[in-house]
This record gives sequence, C-alpha cells and structure tokens, in this order.
Amino acid sequence: MPAAAPPRTAADIQLVEATDATAVDAADEAVDRLLDGGQAPGAVLVLTTGGPHPWAEHETSFGEDAYWRQQAEGDDVFCAHVSALARVASRPVVVLAVNGGTDADVARSLPAALDKAGERLVVCGDPQRLGTLL
Repeated sequence: MPAAAPPRTAADIQLVEATDATAVDAADEAVDRLLDGGQAPGAVLVLTTGGPHPWAEHETSFGEDAYWRQQAEGDDVFCAHVSALARVASRPVVVLAVNGGTDADVARSLPAALDKAGERLVVCGDPQRLGTLL
C-alpha cells in the first residue's frame, strides 16, 4: 500500500489594512515587497473581490486566450477576479485585495483564496469588515 501524502499545512496569513478604495494599491505594494524580498513573480497570484485589477483589465483587452495563456506560462504575477477562481491555478503566494463586493462574496473569497495559497495569503482590506465575516 502506498504511503499517504503528508497533510497540507495551512498558509501563513498576513493582513494589510486598507479600504475598498485603497485595497488594490495596498495589494500592489505587497507584491512589490514580495518581489523585492526575492519572491519569484510567477509564484504570486493577485485576486480582487470588487472590480478587476487594472492589470487584468489591460491584459483581457488583448483577448481572453492571451490573458489565460499568461497564467499557464506562469512567468509573471497573475491577477484575476475571485469570480474566476475555478480557472485560477494555485500559487505559493496569494494576495487578496478586498476592493468591494458583497459581504457574502468576500466571505466566500477568503477561504477560497487561502486554498489557492501554498505558503502565504496576504489579505488587503478593512480589518473590521473582515473580522465580522470570519
């Protein structure tokens, strides 16, 4: 009988205080810190709960196929909306920008983002709002 796989350990969670209006900027700053600290760009996934990240908006203007091909190539930071989580691959680090969305949407996004994070989840949002949803 083959040996059972070791249990998956939960990713570390870090909270960065931000409002809905500043969450994407806070996420971008978190990504910059990660990259400056030696994290490989292809290891980072940025998710948004409200509007899409400006990078994702720009990249989807070239077509859905080109946008999703960038994720498959895995060479750079990839940004997606949480509504596309079924199509998003796991990465070692996930940065979740809580930049809007309903409380129900955000509450579903938190465990889903944690599930996509192999090592670390950075949540950029309002601590009071997040606290009531956990």
